[in-house]
Amino acid sequence: MKSDASHQKISAVIACYRDAPAVPSMYERLSTVFTKLGVDYEIIFVNDASPDDAGIILSNLASADHRVVVITHSRNFGSQSAFSSGMRVATGDAVVLLDGDLQDPPELIEPFVLEWRKGFDVVYGVRVKRDATRFLKVAYKLFYRVFRATSYIPMPLDAGDFSLMDRRVVEALNSLPENNRLLRGLRAWVGFKQTGVPYLRPERPFGRTTNSLLKNLGWARKAIVSFSYIPLELITWLALATVTIAIVGIVVQVTLRLLYPHLAPSGSTTLIVLILFMGGIQLLCLSIIGSYQAHIYDEVKRRPPYIVESILNAPPRMGRSHASSEGDSESADL
Repeated sequence: MKSDASHQKISAVIACYRDAPAVPSMYERLSTVFTKLGVDYEIIFVNDASPDDAGIILSNLASADHRVVVITHSRNFGSQSAFSSGMRVATGDAVVLLDGDLQDPPELIEPFVLEWRKGFDVVYGVRVKRDATRFLKVAYKLFYRVFRATSYIPMPLDAGDFSLMDRRVVEALNSLPENNRLLRGLRAWVGFKQTGVPYLRPERPFGRTTNSLLKNLGWARKAIVSFSYIPLELITWLALATVTIAIVGIVVQVTLRLLYPHLAPSGSTTLIVLILFMGGIQLLCLSIIGSYQAHIYDEVKRRPPYIVESILNAPPRMGRSHASSEGDSESADL
């Protein structure tokens, strides 16, 4: 069981990119939920270089409420870096991650907290249903099942970044040195006691999604490369299968030439098909190896996963490496 509610503090970390219309509603709904729960709280908005007027709206919120922390990145680094940035600043006993488009309903934090108080260290949202096209619904379901089947650790099905994590889980994630971060995978990797809460994921109430089919495919590739060796093992099995087929083909070819010459395949068409087949397999193997090499290359460069341009209302308990000598703003590589 967790400590008494009056002594608990919860940090909400919201990744914002093209979400300016949703920011005021997000703030109001989060404030209502935390007040109902009777906990101390802070709301950390991470402005990931949003091109709309989110910066102005967030600055006004920070001026009106000291519990609103605004982190601004020097450019767009992506949602995983935005969440990581907010987690390093968060001072709560538990941290909640939410997308800024309100597809992650803040009201679900209440059942998250109830499960947390029962002793769970990680409580994640399970998307039992989502408002999307039939194609996307099937694609998302298929991805999570393939991801789980190929991963070397158990992965929860239909669970995104929307979650509540205990302080010790956040500290464990903050200590990981890798830059290519997939938090839903790392969250499973660190372990601890975890459970899911089902919910319906609605459509964006404002604006249009910044995702696309190509981006989603990129996410899927990143997830598989980060938490699975199956594609590399597939190359071995593919090579064995190809060699076996080649040996069988040689035996069949020689047998037909000796016994039934008129049935033996001949001509340039057969040669072209075989060359294309072998070339395709080689290119597939090279692309799989290349994906892993690119992932390794990004890691060994050791570039920071994000750069913070400024922080408004920086928490007083924030680490020395994150705090600016000027008080409520910061400009540093994290």
